[in-house]
Amino acid sequence: MRVSAAETVFKALREAIEEGKISVGTGLDSEAVLARQFGVSRSVIREALRSCNALGLTETRTGRGTFVISNTVARDLVLGRYSARDLIEARPHIEVPAAGRAAQRRTDSDLEALRGIVEAMVEEDDPEAWVSLDAAFHAAVAGASGNGVFAGVVAELRDAMANQSETLNLVADRREKSNREHARILAAIEQGSYEEAAHAMEMHLREVESALGSIIGEDNND
Repeated sequence: MRVSAAETVFKALREAIEEGKISVGTGLDSEAVLARQFGVSRSVIREALRSCNALGLTETRTGRGTFVISNTVARDLVLGRYSARDLIEARPHIEVPAAGRAAQRRTDSDLEALRGIVEAMVEEDDPEAWVSLDAAFHAAVAGASGNGVFAGVVAELRDAMANQSETLNLVADRREKSNREHARILAAIEQGSYEEAAHAMEMHLREVESALGSIIGEDNND
């Protein structure tokens, strides 16, 4: 499976950087060269490099390549426009009530879409496709809430959430747990219970926070 290949590449690069085998300031080999070295596709290399970037170990500079900028994991993850800390602090205030409202307001078509996403995630082996489905699930829950603000904010955070999900899959092996948590959220929305749906989403986000804390080695709460 590609996820195993990406994990192998990511762990090898992370270990080499943290142990000083690749020193700070060094430019990594090109994607094509790394792909040949590890015997994988360039898309697998890109996935591993994105997670190295998210951990603050490397930085990819347009037209120049990827460079090692630190030999220790950052105190916060870089996820594009927003950091992991930004998401941890903001998402419960948006997605928990959105899930609750979705339980109250979801339509048959909303439920059909959510079921389809959850089923597809369980069957999906391609890590990039799974991350895309993950983002689609959270967007669909927000859309089912019937609240344009919730839907708009989740859409704004979608890229950062996808980057976070990709890194958690490689570092903390979150895919199967996340699938189960999404299934519980869907079941609560189907039941029509605001309290149960909000609670299921809250528990999911707490698990995400815990996984992030294990990566950076600290509690994200100040």
